[in-house]
Formats: sequence, C-alpha cells, structure tokens
Amino acid sequence: MKKRSFFLGTALMIVLSLILAACGGEKTGSGKPKFISIATGGTGGTYYPLGGTFAKLIQDETGIETNAITSGASAENMASLKKKKVEIAFTQSDIASYATKGELMFKDNKVENVQGIGTLYPETIQIVTTKDSGISSVADLKGKVVSVGEAGSGTLANAEQILEVYGMKTDDLKARNLSFDDSVQGIQDGTIDAAFITSGTPTGAVEGLGAQVEISIVPLDDDKISDLIKKYPYYAKDEIKKGTYGLEDPVTTVAVRAMLVVRDDLSEDTVYKITKAIYEHTDKITHAKGEYIKAENALNGMGIKLHPGAKKYFDEKGIKQK
Repeated sequence: MKKRSFFLGTALMIVLSLILAACGGEKTGSGKPKFISIATGGTGGTYYPLGGTFAKLIQDETGIETNAITSGASAENMASLKKKKVEIAFTQSDIASYATKGELMFKDNKVENVQGIGTLYPETIQIVTTKDSGISSVADLKGKVVSVGEAGSGTLANAEQILEVYGMKTDDLKARNLSFDDSVQGIQDGTIDAAFITSGTPTGAVEGLGAQVEISIVPLDDDKISDLIKKYPYYAKDEIKKGTYGLEDPVTTVAVRAMLVVRDDLSEDTVYKITKAIYEHTDKITHAKGEYIKAENALNGMGIKLHPGAKKYFDEKGIKQK
C-alpha cells in the first residue's frame, strides 16, 4: 500500500511539473515565456503598424514568439492586461494613469497588475474634418454630427476634456462613437461632419481620407490649451506640421504620450530583454513616429510605476524618471 502511494505521489508531482512548464514561465523570477501578444489598436491607427515592428524586434532579439493583435486601443488594452489576455500593450499615458488609479472609465475597474516599459511619441489630438464642412473652430462643432471616439476609449476622454474647456459637452453635438476607420469613412461619405482622433501623426486612416477629399484639422486656441493643461497636466501643447495630410499651414493642438505597458508578472529578465530589444534598435522602425522613439525620452510622461526589468535597462543607460 505504501509503495502504491509512493508511485501515486510521484506521478502527481510529474503531472504538476508538466502543467507548470506549460504555463510558459511568465511569473516574476521564472524563465522566459514561449509566446507574447502585444495589444495594439485598429488597423487605421499608429499602434498597429508599430506593434508589428516591435513584435519582430522582440522575437528576433529574445527568441520569444511574439505577435501584434488588433484591438479597441488604450482603454480596452488596459482591461485586457488586467484579464491576462495579453502580456504587453500600447496605451495613452492619460489612460494608463486613469487605469492604475481607478479613475474615470476605470472607477469601478481599477487595474493593479500593470507597469510601464517606456513612453514612445506624442499622441496628437486631431479634430478632423473637410475644407468644405464649414467647421473652422471647436465652437463650430455644436449641433454637428461628430465622432468622439469609441465608448470607453482614450479618444472619448480627450474629446470630453477639450469640449469641457470650451464650455461644451458631447450632448451639444450629435455625437457618434466610432473607430478611426469608421470615422474617416463617415467623413468621406458625408454621414458625419468631423471626428476626434487621438493618434500619432501621420495617422494611416486620415492619410487615406486625404487621398479622397481635402482635409482640414480644427485648431485649438492657446488660452484653451493653457486651461486644459492646468486641469489635466498629462497634456502638452503640440503642432501638426505643415504638409501633413496636405495641410497648407501648421495646426496648433495638444497631445498625450503613447506608451508601452506590461503585466507585472513577467519576469525582470524578460522585460529587460524586451525593453532593450525595442530601444536599442529604433533605427529599424520605419514608421514616421520612429524619429520620436528614443531611450533618452522613454521616461518622459511616465505616469505609472516602471517595471523592474525596464528600470534595470534605463538605469544601465543612465536615464532617470523625471
């Protein structure tokens, strides 16, 4: 009987070890995972093409099979990390702050298992319309059919905050909750008048629209920008350059920062190698936003706790969080 119990116990231990091995070793301090998913955004935005580049860099440099998947972007990505559906995600710095502090759309769904890898580039708030729309100011949006971003998205939060400093609400518009792709399609076919789009410029979906119609970007007034930054300090003044989308003049607006975040249960060694794979090979980033992605800027606007693996990399480079 004792012999039978011994063999039964040994068998159970073997089965348990196989199960643990199959989990990919993602817990802190364990071996590297076999597979990583990066949550990006829609195909018409900036996250998706950059995510594909990052996935290749990570796979080439670490040997971890990595893929980039489409998603509803910032807010959805934070929720996916919380549910452990993905390991890494793109998000806006403001959304990361809301999520980890349990504010706004995360008031009842605080995200406590996410830490930062690094910030990437300005996420420009673009109020896109056409030259024929007659919309030249935020005030002109009143009563118009306007896409303010998908429900629960970072774009929607940006739209609400910008409208707020202008003394308006989404109720003052005929608001629609559309993706970037559906927004520009709506502008093109005339079913909507304008759209808020928060994305690195140039944004693929907006470039596609510019090939069909003459685009106009609604500027923000300097005094309203000051009011916005005073109340929501994660914003910064930004400018869409002349020539972008065929614009004849630069357009003044605001931006948050795009960033990469990671689940805190990935090991220090794994995240160190991921961080190094991205920031040591920025010369391989062909997207226009690649010029902004630099290790020396990666802790600017980092509004959440840095993962120990990322911290190790930036400490080695002598880069400190401001």
